Amino acid sequence: MGENKERMLAGDWYLPADDELRAASLRREELCAAYNAGALPPEERRTLLEQLLGSVGHGVRIRAPFHCDFGSHISIGTGTFVNFGAVFLDAAPITIGEDVQIGPNVQLLTPLHEMEAARRREGWEKALPVTIGDNVWLGGGVIVCPGVSIGADTVVGAGSVVTRDLPSGVLAVGNPARVVRKLDGERSG
Repeated sequence: MGENKERMLAGDWYLPADDELRAASLRREELCAAYNAGALPPEERRTLLEQLLGSVGHGVRIRAPFHCDFGSHISIGTGTFVNFGAVFLDAAPITIGEDVQIGPNVQLLTPLHEMEAARRREGWEKALPVTIGDNVWLGGGVIVCPGVSIGADTVVGAGSVVTRDLPSGVLAVGNPARVVRKLDGERSG
């Protein structure tokens, strides 16, 4: 692994436009294009996910279109469902637990860009990991920002922007997302 990629995965400032990162992105581009191309038998879809992602648990379903930066830094636990239009920018690890429900057009974002204009023009960025606990439900259009962890059994309402960690077993909504109540395991419906 090259020094630039090591810096990226360590959460240090790096330049994304180097040969090693471009090659990894090209590999991802080809695999995502094949995955998003149309109706494929389930075994072919599974094979493409196994080639694209760092790890993928049994029974994971991801509806196309699905987009990511590298794919290899994403791990998804058993029984997780990802709806249409997901964007997972995985310059740092994205770890998704088991039995997670991810609504349409959800974004999990690990990159941060330089605030100083000159360094931003030069392309500097860094990335912080995103972690989603078991049995989390992210409503449609949720955005999870770099460095955020969401605890198990938490529900994040549609359209929320999660800018800081959320504990286990809560309902959070809004921009920025705020905990509105604790969930006590009640069943709906």
